[in-house]
Amino acid sequence: MASLAHNLSAISYSPLASRPTFIHSHKQRRTSIVCSSVAISSAQNKERIKLKELFQDAYERCRIAPMEGVSFTFENFTDALEKYDFDTEVGTKVKGTIFGTDAGGAYVDITAKSTAYLPLQEACIHRIKHVNEAGIVSGVREEFVIIGEIEADDSLILSLKSIQYDLCWERCRQLQAEDVVVKGKIVGANKGGLVAQVEGLKGFVPFSQISAKSTEEELLGKDLPLKFVEVDLEQSRLILSHRKAAADSHGQLGIGSVVTGTVQSLKPYGAFIDIGGMSGLLHVSQISHDRITDIATALQPGDMLKVMILSHDRERGRVSLSTKKLEPTPGDMIRNPKLVFEKAEEMAQTFRQRIAQAEAMARADMLRFQPESGLTLSGDGILGPLTSDLPTEGLNLSQVPLAEDS
Repeated sequence: MASLAHNLSAISYSPLASRPTFIHSHKQRRTSIVCSSVAISSAQNKERIKLKELFQDAYERCRIAPMEGVSFTFENFTDALEKYDFDTEVGTKVKGTIFGTDAGGAYVDITAKSTAYLPLQEACIHRIKHVNEAGIVSGVREEFVIIGEIEADDSLILSLKSIQYDLCWERCRQLQAEDVVVKGKIVGANKGGLVAQVEGLKGFVPFSQISAKSTEEELLGKDLPLKFVEVDLEQSRLILSHRKAAADSHGQLGIGSVVTGTVQSLKPYGAFIDIGGMSGLLHVSQISHDRITDIATALQPGDMLKVMILSHDRERGRVSLSTKKLEPTPGDMIRNPKLVFEKAEEMAQTFRQRIAQAEAMARADMLRFQPESGLTLSGDGILGPLTSDLPTEGLNLSQVPLAEDS
């Protein structure tokens, strides 16, 4: 009973609760929690002290011997900076890779200390609405030229247009040296001539170098064959000629060729004839054997006729024509032009034969006065080596047909 009473004395009933409270057990639990907290706090303090000692040690080493045990020296660091430190002066060419685009242009990585930007207006020599139209997309690597710098963030402004512009001028210089005919689109006009777009550049075609009867309005927007007359980057002068290009396209038409043309205009000294985009002059003296005092009595603008080429100056783009040489009998161009056009090829063939005879006579004269040349003249007027079956004193010139009066 005494033992039971002792145990019950350890139990008390709270007037505010309906269950017993074990006083001794509660105190023991509080004591255990306090001891545990003290143990954790002690471990954290030790860790903090250890970290503090490590930081102090690292600080002292950085202050006293910062490069101790480090293989990468300050010299290595300086060399690395110099290796990737590009010349950022305006006009310097750099290579870079596109890594992003927006409506205003493209972002370019040129492995410099700052990024670079390619504005839309500097992305292409042609007018575009987005850099993608010029093939400027992420991953593309190009060569750019530095044209400026944004001071706010030290970023560079790049240009592709400037490089393309120089390449276009170089291309035009090569085409001029090779005397090549190119296609040019007429994009404008002024009081002196037409403006043509050629190889990415705008060139000037003077009216004197246009060999066509079309008006400015009719030529606007059309493509014309052109040749380069002057290519000067320093003066930004690009002069073109349609007349020379047209003459080149008719280069296979030699002296004596017959072509069909249209009368463009009449002048006191002759008529200008359009022969397939090239303008030729039919001088008043070459219209007919009969004397003509008023060209309008024989020709009118718009008339279709056949003419023969007398001369062709490709350098100046000038062609001289004749209908006089096509007359079966003198005066037919005035009295019966239809007969002249029907017999044109036949009369032109006769004219070419006369030219061949004249050339043969010239060759024969050359051989007669220069026998040491070792050449002789064949029966068809072709020069060749001297053969043993011919007399050493040369040809009998009496056997060479005389050239008739043209």
